[in-house]
Amino acid sequence: MADECFGHARLAAIYDPLDPDRSDLDAYVEMAQEFRAHRVLDIGCGTGVFALLLADRGMEVIGIDPAQASIDVARAKPGSEQVHWICGDATALPTQQVDLATMTANVAQAIVEPQTWQKTLRGTYEALRPGGHLVFETRDPARRAWTEWNREASYRETELPGIGAVQTWVELIEVRWPLVTFRWTYVFSADGQVLTSDSTLRFRERQEVETDLVAHGYAVEYVRDAPDRPGKEFVFCARRP
Repeated sequence: MADECFGHARLAAIYDPLDPDRSDLDAYVEMAQEFRAHRVLDIGCGTGVFALLLADRGMEVIGIDPAQASIDVARAKPGSEQVHWICGDATALPTQQVDLATMTANVAQAIVEPQTWQKTLRGTYEALRPGGHLVFETRDPARRAWTEWNREASYRETELPGIGAVQTWVELIEVRWPLVTFRWTYVFSADGQVLTSDSTLRFRERQEVETDLVAHGYAVEYVRDAPDRPGKEFVFCARRP
């Protein structure tokens, strides 16, 4: 099931305005162009920011996400008719033959159940054409990113057009290795409504991920730093032979 920040209609509607800087996607756009991808599967597409960036560059894009509220936001955006949107996940995809599959941001880590993770890798492999690539990122567990997830470091108040001021912050809830759970809180000044969204991420070691990929038939081409977060994340590039 999708977290409330993606699945609740009011929270999905403010997801993009609260996080307008998506320069983290630039590297993925460059990789899509580097691979000369014509057809792309965006797994965990959320509100469709990346899918629409690719569609604007003439690529055929399939955006899939389990959160209907986020898909609804994506469909309401200009140019959304260029993308084929699916509410679901990558464990049971319809037959596809894509050049590139992506899981940007926290998508790979949000797949916390080992069985679901394995099914996702298998489903994605079957969706790729021979020679197609899977690219995704995960946080390096050694950096212990969760130690910075607290109200003091994250609190902010944002004025959103047509909505009013929204206060947000994140707090660490639990570390039960390799799972880390945290809670975002949203306070809408206009009516005083308080909404929360709990999320859990699974932190995987680099060797664990490479082993999983190889077990499903992928060839791991490289593991890089995230350009905008050097030393903090692994970016995996795997190919279906």
